[in-house]
Amino acid sequence: MSDQPRNTSPAAPQIVRTHRTGYDLLLHPLLNKGTAFTVQERDIFGLHGLLPPHLGTLDDQRDRRKKALDNQPDGFAKYTLMRDVQDSDETLFYSLMEHYVEELLPIVYTPAVGEGCQRFSEIWRKPRGLFISYPNRHRIDEMLAHPRYDEIRCIVVSDGERILGLGDQGAGGMGIPIGKMALYTALGGIPPFHCLPILLDVGTDNQALLDNPIYVGWQHQRVRGPEYDDFIEEFVAAVMRRWPNILLQWEDFAGENALKILKRYRDRLCTFNDDIQGTAAVTTGTLLAAVHATGVPLKDQRIAMFGSGSAGVGIIELLVAAMKADGLTETEARERIYAFNRHGLMVEGDPALRASQMPLARRQQDVKDWHLSGDGPISLLDAVRNARITVLVGTSAQAGAFTEEVIRAIARNAERPVILPLSNPTSKSEAVPADLLRWTGGKALIGTGSPFAPVDVDGRTVRISQTNNSYIFPGLALGILVSRARRVTEAMIMAAARTLASLSPAVQNPDGALLPPVADSRKVGLAVAQAVAAAAIAEGASDLPIDHVQSELDAYVWQPVYRPYELVQTCA
Repeated sequence: MSDQPRNTSPAAPQIVRTHRTGYDLLLHPLLNKGTAFTVQERDIFGLHGLLPPHLGTLDDQRDRRKKALDNQPDGFAKYTLMRDVQDSDETLFYSLMEHYVEELLPIVYTPAVGEGCQRFSEIWRKPRGLFISYPNRHRIDEMLAHPRYDEIRCIVVSDGERILGLGDQGAGGMGIPIGKMALYTALGGIPPFHCLPILLDVGTDNQALLDNPIYVGWQHQRVRGPEYDDFIEEFVAAVMRRWPNILLQWEDFAGENALKILKRYRDRLCTFNDDIQGTAAVTTGTLLAAVHATGVPLKDQRIAMFGSGSAGVGIIELLVAAMKADGLTETEARERIYAFNRHGLMVEGDPALRASQMPLARRQQDVKDWHLSGDGPISLLDAVRNARITVLVGTSAQAGAFTEEVIRAIARNAERPVILPLSNPTSKSEAVPADLLRWTGGKALIGTGSPFAPVDVDGRTVRISQTNNSYIFPGLALGILVSRARRVTEAMIMAAARTLASLSPAVQNPDGALLPPVADSRKVGLAVAQAVAAAAIAEGASDLPIDHVQSELDAYVWQPVYRPYELVQTCA
């Protein structure tokens, strides 16, 4: 085996063979073992003097890095240190993630990655992934052609326009593809050398970045319209030429672009948008777990979707599919969902409605007899009172939008209201769990987009489930890759959601958390992968025999361990 630390299944080769020596070997993050190189390896690869004399192990290195992490003053400092570890020794990075996933997931990804994107130009040091800028659009094939990318099987790509709830971060949005791909490996076991993060730099409309002399991106107003669409087409066409069977995940594109791109390409290659479909799957899975705990079926719930951008649209469409599976018609399912934009409840005839929002709008006759608190758009409080809302989902990035009055009103509609403030980072959450539990007398079933500490309620400790896409997309991607699926279907997304719901502690205990502990994320990823692969096979999107799924998973999943090295002599 040459130059890549492959998986560690019993059937896999156990030796890494490489031609790299000295600095070249130590500077390769997938090959560097630091002080864990043996004396014999130091002899063979010319490492004496380049390394301190101590002979260490992966356990030693992990303990040393953990102490350094613990000494950092805040989340951003820890994020920066973990990025440095990733860029110097990926095996150590993923070993840290494996042993401390609950502690490090909020550091490597949300919420710390938000500040990492905002301050990306301050901390960028080493190349990771690809920056494909609009001025370099004629060089896309050339950039993708390098042999270092021969083994790539999956890509996460962003244009940096809608980063979490922080808006346009331009080239700093690269922090998101890097973070997502890290979780592909840490939680899904996808080999890191199969992963390529990409940032499509089409400029930025963030004036602070345009004025910042240290900004690393293209300092130009965003390219839009036909020029933007043509650039995306050039990128997709080049990717398909280079890797005909690639898995391409779209990430943090602005709402209308996100929906348009997914619609255009979902039947041309194996692709999904995590903000739309991943968010929909984790939200639907959480709701299915919650309604099991309430004893009231999903089809009998009345849902307010506060925020109807691309994430909200995706959630609604998957919830409609779930309700139809429970026996409702399309019309009946949509009648149970009340969708809001920044103006208020979406109602037919509103000129501010975008095309993607039209199917979500209520008919005028649905609300004509409502008792409203004032003139103008219908507020969330009005809808909760008149429609007797029992489930409240927030994707608005409006901090504090779920007010005490709204929450107390929903608590009068349901014995156990389900409340999911999903916006992240933490500063954008529609409410904080402690308030939600206080305002509902401890009755609310809660899932949040960002991590929150447990809350003490009447002598019991309530663990707050983080309704994070990381429960879905690593396993979804793993199932797609292992099954060699040709497309990503709605049935595959639904399989991921239902599998997550089946793993909820609330299935066994109505007072339990809605989602499994973050520490079990790798187990969740593997379970989701199995279900997704099976759904792909059932849908005809994969030709893998169903009885081969488990053996393919076992053979494919990568583990962070150091292995012995042999030198491959190169021809002069």
